[in-house]
Amino acid sequence: MMSRGVALFLDGPAWRWYTLARQHDAKSEVEGMGKKAILFPGQGAQKVGMGKDLYESVPEARDIYDRAGAAIGMDLAKVCFEGPDEELNDTAVCQPAILATSIAALEAMKARGRPVEADLTAGLSLGEYTALVHAGAIAFEDAVRLVRCRGLFMKEAGQFNPGAMVSVLGMPREAVMEVVAACRDKGTLVAANFNCPGQIVLSGTTEAVGRAEVMAKERGAKRAIRLVVSGAFHSPLMDPAAEKLKAELAATNIVPPAVPLVSNVSARYVTTAEEVRDFLALQLTSPVLWEDSMRFMIAEGMTEAVEVGPGRVLSGLLAKTDRDVAVANIGSLADLE
Repeated sequence: MMSRGVALFLDGPAWRWYTLARQHDAKSEVEGMGKKAILFPGQGAQKVGMGKDLYESVPEARDIYDRAGAAIGMDLAKVCFEGPDEELNDTAVCQPAILATSIAALEAMKARGRPVEADLTAGLSLGEYTALVHAGAIAFEDAVRLVRCRGLFMKEAGQFNPGAMVSVLGMPREAVMEVVAACRDKGTLVAANFNCPGQIVLSGTTEAVGRAEVMAKERGAKRAIRLVVSGAFHSPLMDPAAEKLKAELAATNIVPPAVPLVSNVSARYVTTAEEVRDFLALQLTSPVLWEDSMRFMIAEGMTEAVEVGPGRVLSGLLAKTDRDVAVANIGSLADLE
């Protein structure tokens, strides 16, 4: 059998990709060869100062930030490194900022002679766009522009259809879904993120989310934490954003991923350009099946993972899902060294 990974390299202004193939011998195939995955974080991983050490020390990382800023017409590096928090946390800013920081970390690894290779890849919500860049399905600048539009559309939808989100901790999935069903008479309410065992995010109208927050605590949740977001993400209230994003995706050149990539929407591989477009649009109104995606990747042979980008959120989620998977992080100069 053949395991595939992807490494990226720069040749002037364009991204180029190549596939690294390793042929396993019969013994390895019988015994089973562990697979490595690259995982990319989503919104919420941002922090003022992220990537600054990479920018200052690695010219290839600096080039990524410069290209990202030029693609959307703003000094993205300055916001990443200096903030203020209010500006970096804006949905339309943090999304391209996190994507750029993650790709800058990948480029810094390559520049140090250690390109990150993997057999599988996935990203949490916004992070799926970074995974698609890594897998060669979307060009870097196109992805930066897409997530900038995505953030703007989500922010606008949140203003048009006000809503909220709450993270329910320490409650089984079935019990959380019973709470959702019991509170739907108060308005739109859905499970937006299945992050890991005991961590599910609910999204919907403010009244419905408020009732669910109270009921979850009454029914045994350890905690219910209201999230600071500009809308009810991954719910039907994002329909206006999804419709606008469809037009942007239709106008963007997308090719099939060159490395197996697991979709948030299906928790299965996405293999065609059409599926990529469809799932990225659906992602705005559908639950993020992150726990399911990790379990699928483990069933596919994942034994180690590298979280690339700011923060360590995904490492924590994976540890709560399966502690047997070894996890490393690459997000700073110290991580490289």
